[in-house]
Amino acid sequence: MYRRRDTDQLEFENFYLPFGGKLRSDNRWVKLAKVIPWEELEEHYASLFSKDKGAPAKTFRMALGALIIKEKLNISDEETVEQIRENPYLQYFIGCAEYKDEAPFDSSMMVHFRKRLSPEILAEINEVIVQAALRKESNADKGGSGNSGSTDEPSQGEEGVSSENRGIMIIDASVAPADITYPTDLNLLNEAREKLEGILDVLYEPLKGNSAKPRTYRQRARRDYLAVAKRRRVSEKAIRKAIKKQLQYIRRDIGHITSLLNTGASLGVLSRQQYRNLLVIQEVYRQQEWMYTHKMRSIEDRIVSISQPHVRPIVRGKASAAVEFGAKIMVSRIDGYHILEEISWDNVNEATRLREQVERYRERMGYYPEAVLVDKLYRTRENRRYCKERNIRLSGQQCGRPLKNDREDRKQERIDNGMRNAIEGSFGIGKRRYGLNRIMTRCRETSETSISLIVLVMNLEKLLRDIFVFIVRWYFLPLRWRYI
Repeated sequence: MYRRRDTDQLEFENFYLPFGGKLRSDNRWVKLAKVIPWEELEEHYASLFSKDKGAPAKTFRMALGALIIKEKLNISDEETVEQIRENPYLQYFIGCAEYKDEAPFDSSMMVHFRKRLSPEILAEINEVIVQAALRKESNADKGGSGNSGSTDEPSQGEEGVSSENRGIMIIDASVAPADITYPTDLNLLNEAREKLEGILDVLYEPLKGNSAKPRTYRQRARRDYLAVAKRRRVSEKAIRKAIKKQLQYIRRDIGHITSLLNTGASLGVLSRQQYRNLLVIQEVYRQQEWMYTHKMRSIEDRIVSISQPHVRPIVRGKASAAVEFGAKIMVSRIDGYHILEEISWDNVNEATRLREQVERYRERMGYYPEAVLVDKLYRTRENRRYCKERNIRLSGQQCGRPLKNDREDRKQERIDNGMRNAIEGSFGIGKRRYGLNRIMTRCRETSETSISLIVLVMNLEKLLRDIFVFIVRWYFLPLRWRYI
């Protein structure tokens, strides 16, 4: 059940402090709470709950606010709850009416918050915030320009879309690595074998005394694995031999599990995680056996982690990391704000997504961009043709033989490359400050939520910076001009 607040958003002046005093209006959390339209965004969250059944759920502001605090400070769930308990500004930010020296909720609730606030809901929240910020900037530019008195509007084409191209769109992709160890075939098979042995122990426990326990050779299998894993230099022949042995041990364990099930054992005694691991291990064994038999190093939809089977190898071709393991994110940058266009766990070619992203820009803004700034991967013939038909300038050199007097083109290319670096810097900030370099959540859905939250927090930071710049521009600079 979800209960809405009967009162409007709590003002910081009315926040009760038992030890006296008032909250400062210039605090970052107070300013951040003012720029987020809590009431407007609450509709999406409230629709997830029944109106009259069940215990009252935590408010939308508390759920979203706690997740924003976690991503902004780049801390764990437990540390987030402790920070909220100790800080009155954080309690105000999540919607509390007064300061209490106690945790507003258990740290386990953070998992439920991430599940309830799906990537789709967070995308809508981010869209609302970005759209409001872009409209404010557009109105400010119109009011401050010399053409503020003009009443001319851009001509409208079909479906109310402007025929005039405006704005610059920057597109790029990156990888948000998952929190897994670097996968090797031998290590993955050894982990699968160990988990199967634990599953065998659980399945045999109800049948204890009625039949002999299947022999697993776990000590011998462990020695065979360590004999190769501990070597500093191992030949391909030795690795292949070790993989063969681990495949044999796994095949034997899977056969023992089948025999126990035929003799009366039940999969119901397994935990949810163990049952899930059993299904994943069977697929891992199939893939590894196929690669061993065919002497191949890759296979379609290859599993590289038993705990996170949705993670796939992402080939990037970079010097620092030729292959990364995580989610590929495609992001567009408009006037400094970021929009998460797509999250994919497959190694998709981001160049094929340019058309979709440009069309979303058209739906969002009402017109096509004047220029799309991308790297070399996006500059395919299809994308060039698509942009040319819509009078969109695609960054980079044109196809064909360079012109004799192409000084202006090279100058424009240098300018575009300098502007395009902004999105690379955004990826760097997200990975260094907000944990985009390692997603600590385990499930696919919660990992996508964490990535969406990081993008949302980056936009909120940009919004706060813009407010500060606006104050400086309109209050401090005119005073300076008076003395010139």
